[in-house]
Amino acid sequence: MIPKHATPSAARPGPATLRRLVAAARWLSSPLLPEDYLGLINPLWTAGDLCGRVEEVIPETADAATLVIRPGWGWAVHRPGQWVPIGVDIRGRRHWRTFSLSSAPGRPDGRVTITVKAMREGLVSNHLVRRTEPGTMIRLGRPEGAFVLPEPPPPRLLFVTAGSGVTPVMAMLDDMLDDMLDGMPGGAPAVEGPDVVLVHSAPTPDEVIFGRRLRSLAARCPRLRLYERHTRSEGRLRPADLARLCPDWAARAVWACGPPAMLDEIAAHWAGPADRLRVERFRLVPTAVGSGGRVCFTRSGREADADGGTSLLDVGEGAGVLMPSGCRMGICYSCVARLRSGRVRDMRTGQVHGEAGDMIQTCVSAAAGPIEIEL
Repeated sequence: MIPKHATPSAARPGPATLRRLVAAARWLSSPLLPEDYLGLINPLWTAGDLCGRVEEVIPETADAATLVIRPGWGWAVHRPGQWVPIGVDIRGRRHWRTFSLSSAPGRPDGRVTITVKAMREGLVSNHLVRRTEPGTMIRLGRPEGAFVLPEPPPPRLLFVTAGSGVTPVMAMLDDMLDDMLDGMPGGAPAVEGPDVVLVHSAPTPDEVIFGRRLRSLAARCPRLRLYERHTRSEGRLRPADLARLCPDWAARAVWACGPPAMLDEIAAHWAGPADRLRVERFRLVPTAVGSGGRVCFTRSGREADADGGTSLLDVGEGAGVLMPSGCRMGICYSCVARLRSGRVRDMRTGQVHGEAGDMIQTCVSAAAGPIEIEL
């Protein structure tokens, strides 16, 4: 006997029938696809490139803002501390940059946040902070990055951050501390969970990104100790300051994010096990500079002289070549191009390499003599 609402198996369309139905739908909707019509109804439903809609822009400091984003269909849940590529259309051209996700995963409203500091010459960062309005559609990549906590987190943690380096750590703190605080009856302070120290450096108290939020968390949760270093009055944060503020810092698991000089000093003075120090660098730091050379882009017919400290991606864009790119940090492999002749220098390691036909990453490679690239 067939249940009242069931369909007899003979009436159910088989895989071949379904394929024909899909093909018919695509033919009837040509030149668009059915998923294109979904995108017209709601851009977040598109089955093509992953996108998101900016729903709020929350000022954090005079030059930083949090963008609250509703991701579209296909978004993958991130881990606290990961980053995401963001694609923004500015004056008819799409620019991709990477930003740390500053929210914990699994928000009840389904939204995520990035917190951006407008850099002096940052085209995308200034656009996001100063010109982006609610309703703006942006492109999203997949969450990536290994600057994350293990599960469960270590019992004693030290976060060392400066400037916008606090953004991935904010997601970690939200994930750890909010659960503890929400679980306390009557709003009593949490007494269980990791022992956390956060040392954050910024020019002034008003320039501390998430300043009020961090101070409120520290006041409510005795498991979190917050130390602010205001560099305009106290000078730069040094490893000796860490030893004073957190005497057992070498016995803790350390996550550090900030300017290269600060991270280099911490790494140089680190006395604990190597696997207990994690650092996150926001920018490519060239380790070696060569002599450069003449760069010929064979498909476009463009040529340019390049010094040994400028990436081939920047050289190509400066010469008017349409250069594929993504994160611009050597992580996403969206900027690869075929080397026809010559050698290149890896700007991260200083290694010179390349044979005809090799695929090279233009964002982290510089010319090591005259070269030809198939772009």
